[in-house]
Amino acid sequence: MDASRRALLAAPALLAAAPAAAQSEVIATGRGPMRLSVFAAGLERPWGGGFLPDGRFIVSERPGRVRLIAPDGRLSAPLAGVPAVEPGGQGGLLDLRPAPDVARTGEVFFAASMLVEGGALTRLWRARLAGERLEGAAPVLDATPAQARGRLHYGGRIAFSPDGRHLFLTTGDRNEQRERAQRGDDLAGKIIRLTREGMIPADNPFVGRPGWRGEIWTLGHRNPQGIAFHPVTGSLLAAEFGPRGGDELNLIEPGRNYGWPHATHGREYWGGSIAGGRTTGPGLTDPLRVWTPSISPSGIAFAPPEGPWRGDLFLACLNPPGLLRLEMAGDRPGAEERLLWGQSRLRQVVFAPDGALLALTDETQGRILRLAPA
Repeated sequence: MDASRRALLAAPALLAAAPAAAQSEVIATGRGPMRLSVFAAGLERPWGGGFLPDGRFIVSERPGRVRLIAPDGRLSAPLAGVPAVEPGGQGGLLDLRPAPDVARTGEVFFAASMLVEGGALTRLWRARLAGERLEGAAPVLDATPAQARGRLHYGGRIAFSPDGRHLFLTTGDRNEQRERAQRGDDLAGKIIRLTREGMIPADNPFVGRPGWRGEIWTLGHRNPQGIAFHPVTGSLLAAEFGPRGGDELNLIEPGRNYGWPHATHGREYWGGSIAGGRTTGPGLTDPLRVWTPSISPSGIAFAPPEGPWRGDLFLACLNPPGLLRLEMAGDRPGAEERLLWGQSRLRQVVFAPDGALLALTDETQGRILRLAPA
């Protein structure tokens, strides 16, 4: 790595108080040369966010803060009105998404790990952005039951349906009791579908089934932290962490069971087999793609079809750190390219209105990197 790249990727402290950094470099990609720069710095483990109609970017920090970022990269002070969260382990303030009609409603939705009676759980919240504060933060859903032991595998990623009427929330299996992902009366290890108001849609697949929670859209997930709608096909895709190997990209269809922990391409961290080595089974839906060794995929996003990335799917990867680009043929993944590999742990990827790619780094001195045509 040359000196300019080391300075750009490894010296966030120098940029923490500054607006968007002037320093940049051009990197080669399969979609042509792209300019890498720092859009913003001085964040602590940014986890999720999105653009507002006025061009600002709203972002969550895992310790429990929300900030606004001006178009020139300057950070606001932490916004008031954010509820206290449980930041232990893998928890804290997780995904944050402005509603599709935020210009009219001011609504933002966010997920967080919370301490409640009985332990910790993933909670979905709704609030209204008013100036530089969040007003009226109210719980929308608790992924019950709470779990006393462990602070891992919360999931916590949010997506809105293309028509904006429904929202989807991913939840992890919480690690200590894997079988929760298969239980119909338990919201762990699931993808959940709700109305914007937090109601259960009548056409959810398990509505009216005895012993099943109506919020469930799909089950059998280990720790999904990536979810996005394909901008052309309208399909919903999700990425999730396997254990040791077996990371997955899945096509999400209502009522499907994605297998965990009854089938997996991964192994125990100590090397032993899981589910007797089964990778599939009757009634289980196989992944579109599996990664062994792991790439640890967190957030995912589709590029705009008309932009320089031509609708490719991007995965923010934690270990090994970097950005993975997948060419898509409809809903089927094709060739992949690894960008910025081995350089920065990435938690989420977001596309700007101008088509630039923003990548949130999972660092105590976190940054938002920007990739755009050179």
